[in-house]
Amino acid sequence: MASNQDKAVAPDAVPAGHTTTNSDRNLPKEGEYIQWRTLPAGNPDQLNRWSHFLTREHEFPGAQAMLYGAGVPNKDMMKKAPHVGIATVWWEGNPCNTHLLDLGQKVKKAVEREKMLAWQFNTIGVSDGITMGGEGMRYSLQSREIIADSIETVTCAQHHDANISIPGCDKNMPGVIMAAARHNRPFVMIYGGTMRGGHSELLDRPINIVTCYEASGAYTYGRLKPACPNSKATPSDVMDDIEQHACPGAGACGGMYTANTMATAIEAMGLTAPGSSSFPASSPEKFRECEKAAEYIKICMEKDIRPRDLLTKASFENALVLTMILGGSTNGVLHYLAMANSADVDLSLDDINRVSAKTPFLADMAPSGRYYMEDLYKVGGTPAVLKMLIAAGYINGTIPTITGKTLAENVADWPSLDPDQKIIRPLTDPIKSQGHIRVLYGNFSPGGAVAKITGKEGLSFTGKARCFNKEFELDTALKNSEITVEQGNQVLIVRYEGPKGGPGMPEQLKASAAIMGAGLTNVALVTDGRYSGASHGFIVGHVVPEAATGGPIALVKDGDLITIDAVRNRIDIIKTVEGVEGEEEIARVLEERKKVWKAPVMKPTRGALAKYARLVGDASHGAVTDLGGSAY
Repeated sequence: MASNQDKAVAPDAVPAGHTTTNSDRNLPKEGEYIQWRTLPAGNPDQLNRWSHFLTREHEFPGAQAMLYGAGVPNKDMMKKAPHVGIATVWWEGNPCNTHLLDLGQKVKKAVEREKMLAWQFNTIGVSDGITMGGEGMRYSLQSREIIADSIETVTCAQHHDANISIPGCDKNMPGVIMAAARHNRPFVMIYGGTMRGGHSELLDRPINIVTCYEASGAYTYGRLKPACPNSKATPSDVMDDIEQHACPGAGACGGMYTANTMATAIEAMGLTAPGSSSFPASSPEKFRECEKAAEYIKICMEKDIRPRDLLTKASFENALVLTMILGGSTNGVLHYLAMANSADVDLSLDDINRVSAKTPFLADMAPSGRYYMEDLYKVGGTPAVLKMLIAAGYINGTIPTITGKTLAENVADWPSLDPDQKIIRPLTDPIKSQGHIRVLYGNFSPGGAVAKITGKEGLSFTGKARCFNKEFELDTALKNSEITVEQGNQVLIVRYEGPKGGPGMPEQLKASAAIMGAGLTNVALVTDGRYSGASHGFIVGHVVPEAATGGPIALVKDGDLITIDAVRNRIDIIKTVEGVEGEEEIARVLEERKKVWKAPVMKPTRGALAKYARLVGDASHGAVTDLGGSAY
């Protein structure tokens, strides 16, 4: 028979001592999610708040028998010990993720030392570096949804009382956060960490994964040579040297690419331990972080600190500010919108532009700069940057975190940035006075587009459209040296690569890096797909509406004159190839083109990508698949 306490329990009851009520605390909404029974918070001896209803007395004897078979050591642990899920985004064949199972095992041992049950489980991922430029890249973005779905599934179905997630590659981080917002049980994220830098003897300089793609462009256009003019090494030898030494071991790609963008932002939101985003994958600090995770998850359980308590408008603002400061990836925009959607936080493209307009760009970090996360780690890491920004009023230090302290308290004792370091510029001497990420509107992208403009390429660009209906068409043109400086300013448009049209909104680093390597400074790149966090140059992605749904990007013709203005935040067709000018006149031309436009045949029609294409929303709302509403 259930106890009186059990009978009194309501789903997600407000913990003792909390000043909020269920009406003002951000909890998963009834009707949108299953409402799970949970014991009241506040009792340190009763942290098995969800699993209790599976393990109490003899209501679910089969479940208890299975749990004994899985390793629960005795009846006391069965009835009293909380269940902590440890979700590793682990698989072999990708350096970002290959070490995460080992980190998870360290966490498991630490959790068990706290007298809790630790259940390690896994989810999938896709290597952006391996799939870049190929058909496999179409699976990359949808892996974010699979990660979120799978962690939500295991956590809820198994009645876990808490979750520790260990992601490594780009889509991993937003995926685990989206899952946390859905299950909303005490949660800690441990970033797998960054890779050490590589070195090329023939180039005589540090290299990394992006060097491979930029070198490919230089190789194609006859510009790739060894550093020593007397060397007998061929361009092919240089490529071999780069390929063999760009990725010297475990960890995520080292620049301020998407993985490090997301990890630093999530640290600024309070969902990781201080330093998590800048500790290298193989560092002693990363191993100590795994040891400390058990302590932090227990704090979250005892104080009933939930993901949705930390996923607030203020914490998302912190994420946006840090992304602008560090020169982070445009993919961050897509992922912040998706994370906010899962957490029911009101975040829009207008917030991106608002924060960008007030935030300077300070970090001289790759892809547009000289330094890498390993370098930032050596001068104090992410906590030192946050400490500086909190003191300057750019970062909100009052937000709560998984340590039970505020963000400001987390970094208070951390060493300040070395005044002689060259990685983070002073606030009084920024690389650019405003953020590098801009949301552009106009007759080309009525629903918005996301541009990455560091200022090094200028703040505006005008050129004639040259259209490619798939990424491979542009790659082929570059491979055949069909795009040259002598052709004048060109806006290279890659379309039918959006969330639905791709399907999967593939990243296009192969083309953007090849253009940089080839020295083609006369082009801007525009797509309804995505660019990698490692991309740089004059690039615009995430164009909405996408081509597959008949957006203006599908109606542009070769020779139309396009202007991109990062000051006015506009992207427009200003003159058609037929010579038509003027806003109303061009609108009429686009209407006429739309009448004869035919939607492409959907491919594929079965399998994971087909399901994704049918479910996914547009990029301006995060390209999410759980938009809500009834299925029948």
